Amino acid sequence: MSSDSSNVDEVVEQEQTFMSHLIELRDRLLRVIVVILVIFLCLFSFANDLYHQLAAPLIASLPDGSTMIATGVAAPFLTPFKLSLVMSVFIAMPFLLYQLWSFVAPGLYKHEKRLAMPLLFSSIVLFYAGMLFAYFIVFPLMFAFFAATTPDGVAMMTDISQYLDFILKMFFAFGVAFEVPIATILLTMTGFTNPDSLTQKRPYIIVGAFVAGMLLTPPDIISQTLLAVPIWLLFELGVIFSRLIQKRKDQEEEGEEEINIEDDDLQHQMTDEEMERELDDMDAAEDLEEQFKEEQNNKKKDKDDGFNKHEYEP
Repeated sequence: MSSDSSNVDEVVEQEQTFMSHLIELRDRLLRVIVVILVIFLCLFSFANDLYHQLAAPLIASLPDGSTMIATGVAAPFLTPFKLSLVMSVFIAMPFLLYQLWSFVAPGLYKHEKRLAMPLLFSSIVLFYAGMLFAYFIVFPLMFAFFAATTPDGVAMMTDISQYLDFILKMFFAFGVAFEVPIATILLTMTGFTNPDSLTQKRPYIIVGAFVAGMLLTPPDIISQTLLAVPIWLLFELGVIFSRLIQKRKDQEEEGEEEINIEDDDLQHQMTDEEMERELDDMDAAEDLEEQFKEEQNNKKKDKDDGFNKHEYEP
């Protein structure tokens, strides 16, 4: 009966813990949504200005007399609206990741917390760096190339909705590509690979970088190269940091081995002392046994002497 009640209590406690986690997750999601809405309300008033700034690399490359167009009826309103919403999510990304970290952190070990926080911060910085690299370096060169290769008799007039979709894909592609050092470090930390193995696979990484540039960017050599080369360089940066982490990990393991060796020596020393103590106890026991035998023999001898004296007394 008591076992059944204890099982029921465990089930109830697990359900309460699960519900508390769900409630915490709901509260954190609501906070994220509120922050995104607040940022969106602040940005929506400047939606047209934001879109104009986003389209500046393309507008600067358009031929004289060419402009962007809107082919959809509601596109002049919905496109800036979509841009404001997406930018709100991008701006709120650090807060979103912080809420995710706060939800997951209680279940992590101390050393995992110590490593996860710098990696989380670095991933955010690298993602934003990828977006800025695409906007300030890739877009001007790419759009200039497109404008220069436009056939004669064709007016380059880009639709605003298609341009926004294209830009967002490029932002996402370069943001993810700049996470290569984080991926390399994580692979090394988890023991899935090591810096030497990564160095040996460098030719395959370079080919894979250009394949990723071909798949994630438009079919022109400039944008593909501008994505592939940073991936390769960031891979090399990740290998350097992986070597530092691996070196530190090896030093910690060597320190643990030395401690274990000292513990074994100490244990071995204690065992020798115990053996010496045991030998001393055995010697003392033998001495006591000999002393006991000698006392018994003396008593027997005294008894025999007394009996003989009584027998021959006149």
